[in-house]
Amino acid sequence: MPRLFGTDGVRGLANRDLTVELALGLAQSASVVLGKGRHADGRRASGRRPVAVVARDPRVSGEFISNAVMAGFASSGVDVLDAGIIPTPAAAFLIADVKADFGVVISASHNPAQDNGIKFFAVGGTKLPDEVEDRIEAALGQPKLAPTGVEVGRIRRFADAEDRYVVHLVSTLPHRLDGLHVVIDCANGAASGISPEVFTLAGARVTVIGSDPDGLNINAGVGSTHLDVLSAAVVEHGADLGIAHDGDADRCLAVDHLGRPVDGDQIMAILALSMKERGLLAQDTLVATVMSNLGLRIAMAENGITLLQTAVGDRYVLEALTERGLSLGGEQSGHVIMTDFATTGDGILTGLHLAAEVARTGRSLAELASVMTVYPQVMINVRDVDHHALATDGVIASAIVEAEAGLGDAGRVLLRPSGTEPMVRVMVEAEQHGEAQEIAESLAAVVRERLAL
Repeated sequence: MPRLFGTDGVRGLANRDLTVELALGLAQSASVVLGKGRHADGRRASGRRPVAVVARDPRVSGEFISNAVMAGFASSGVDVLDAGIIPTPAAAFLIADVKADFGVVISASHNPAQDNGIKFFAVGGTKLPDEVEDRIEAALGQPKLAPTGVEVGRIRRFADAEDRYVVHLVSTLPHRLDGLHVVIDCANGAASGISPEVFTLAGARVTVIGSDPDGLNINAGVGSTHLDVLSAAVVEHGADLGIAHDGDADRCLAVDHLGRPVDGDQIMAILALSMKERGLLAQDTLVATVMSNLGLRIAMAENGITLLQTAVGDRYVLEALTERGLSLGGEQSGHVIMTDFATTGDGILTGLHLAAEVARTGRSLAELASVMTVYPQVMINVRDVDHHALATDGVIASAIVEAEAGLGDAGRVLLRPSGTEPMVRVMVEAEQHGEAQEIAESLAAVVRERLAL
């Protein structure tokens, strides 16, 4: 049976895969696993009930799913602070800020409106390790807490949730944004109110698109998965740069004044160099996943910065940051974690600091991004194969070695199995797109021949 939790919580088609019953059960199970100091019958041992923060993005299904989650918590003796519609990183910040015991965000991130998800956070606003998620999943089939009377949890509106987060974001700024014109694409998502306010408070002139959520239009033709809309707006308005969020605002991509995309790798390169120059890049090390572009590794090496690579997923980036006491990491997709200010990827925070570097240096985003050459990258998903056998197939291993030898230092090959379906992802980087495409197709053919189901 496949694992219920994926790389970022439990996610699926709302009201079919992610049902009220599942949301209720997960909340009840999480109350058992995450609610510290509880007796077996649900009575509190510490003199107070556990507290959980619950937030969501504006998709319509979040209304009934969040209510099911809050019912599961309260019926398990957990007090709930209902933060309403706020970004995922805002919820993570608030969990730490009010010293809550744990929290949940109802969101499917960059997915379309019909999907939704449940993301759990531990005390301090950190994502759960795999083994804790497994314990929550295992607890689904176990007896639930069933307190009565005064032990039942209360649900209260978290009235100043947004204000706390806004104040926090503005307080992190290394340089004001006065004189900058920024276009912000909020993806019709959770950042729609907060991101424009924060950039305005920071001194920028702000033009906003994708900021009219109706519960059904989240990520629909706007946001970080549709940069062409932001690019056109930046050029039309003659802005200095554009910032794009996804539905729950835990990621940030950008475009320069000419409308050209600036991805997560380029953003990390810019921030890493700035932080190193200011003595703020811990151990002169940047953390990124194995999917980051070869150009990032080369740029970091040329500037005396170590690049530490992890498995795909911002949780693994965060684990490396935490274990080694590092300050900056992220993913090509725009999840950037700045541990001095956040416990997870924060798209608004990232955008603020990126814009602040433009303002601080007086250089355009295009000039700052030129520190890194983006190598052409080709990805082929080979479906309906025995992905579990990838690591042990000698023929595939030999094909990879041959491809890497041909590329030398001017390219890279990565094959990795999907964690959720019978598929192998073949990724090749090279100096020329045609070369990368040819090698990727050749390796994909070997995988199909060797591992076909």
